[in-house]
Amino acid sequence: MTDHVPGFSTLAIHAGAKPDPTTGARVTPIYQTTSYVFEDVDHAASLFGLQAFGNIYTRINNPTQSVLEERVAALEGGTAALAVASGHAAQLLVFHTLLKPGDEFIASTKLYGGSINQFNNSFKNFGWNVVWADPSDIGAFERAVTPRTKAIFIESIANPGGLVTDIAGIAQVARRAGVPLIVDNTLASPYLCRPIEHGADIVVHSATKFLGGHGNSVGGVIVDGGTFDWSREGRYPMLSAPRPEYNGVVLADTFGNFAFAIACRVLGLRDLGPAISPFNAFLILTGIETLPLRMQRHSENALAVARYLAGHDKVSWVSYAGLETDANHQLQQRYAPKGAGAVFTFGLKGGYDAGIGLVKHVELFSHLANVGDTRSLIIHPASTTHRQLTDDQKTTAGAGPDVVRLSVGIEDVADIIADLEQALAKI
Repeated sequence: MTDHVPGFSTLAIHAGAKPDPTTGARVTPIYQTTSYVFEDVDHAASLFGLQAFGNIYTRINNPTQSVLEERVAALEGGTAALAVASGHAAQLLVFHTLLKPGDEFIASTKLYGGSINQFNNSFKNFGWNVVWADPSDIGAFERAVTPRTKAIFIESIANPGGLVTDIAGIAQVARRAGVPLIVDNTLASPYLCRPIEHGADIVVHSATKFLGGHGNSVGGVIVDGGTFDWSREGRYPMLSAPRPEYNGVVLADTFGNFAFAIACRVLGLRDLGPAISPFNAFLILTGIETLPLRMQRHSENALAVARYLAGHDKVSWVSYAGLETDANHQLQQRYAPKGAGAVFTFGLKGGYDAGIGLVKHVELFSHLANVGDTRSLIIHPASTTHRQLTDDQKTTAGAGPDVVRLSVGIEDVADIIADLEQALAKI
């Protein structure tokens, strides 16, 4: 099988993993250790000087984590990856590597509410400024570019509305601006969409969601697409300038097409410290083994639920790109032809009070702030995940007062629909 290219399901099980050389264990062990013994003083010096790869301290890397990183990089078609403590930690390290105080980045208005809050508020403490653009208008991204723009950030399938973003169109804007395109691929997962194939330079995940898939562990992943020239024009000095902490090493020159992943690890993770635990890395690895099976079932169930809700007299609208009548259906067919995923929103004719009422009456659905679980989940974003936003920001983000978000699980779809039917009857 030397020349054979493994399929997605095979990579989801085998990429990055080998039997443990000491014990023969077939499943990747949990290397629950803080540090590692060096072979000798020269070996230690080479590790600390970035002259050799290896383990130093679990804040920086860990063997269980390394398998997770190789697997996600393989599934996304990237050159390397870095696993960290959460999706927010992944975003922090990406922008820490790209931006200096006073720099700007452009972000889609259709994002997870936590990302909107992180970009609008917490990032300002670093002097990083966000400029918002409507993903339905690619020209809005073009118009937002300034000499201070250093990156563009979008979601492949937007949370909470399920909008599918025109990745290739926005990638062209990024190319003309000379900046990297960052794509949050959490809701799609690489099973449904591989953004690097459409022009993304960096992919981020909240591995808490569909990669892990079981609601039992928190983590994030950064994938380096290996597609961006970091030394061009010196706009990204973390990668293109000599690093004083590593005796003048220039990361872009030394590590080539996986320099960004290295920079996030040895300059960001090393000093800011949002490390993933070996146990969480193990749980996410285990979840990824069934990713293709789960994503197919999630998508099939979600489409059936969306069709049911679209015909319900208490529902005013349904936003799910898998529906043939949805405005995003053509983009879904282009970027995620195997399915539109598990997450979507719909509007209740009774508005805010009806949304609150629905989440009170469901029984099979769990009312909680997460997506991507095997279980079906429900939330009213305006009163929870997007509560910190203004009314205008809520509406712009697709989280208006009438909006309910579902993350459809992999239970029997008849049971999912029956639970919604009995809850809707009570509002």
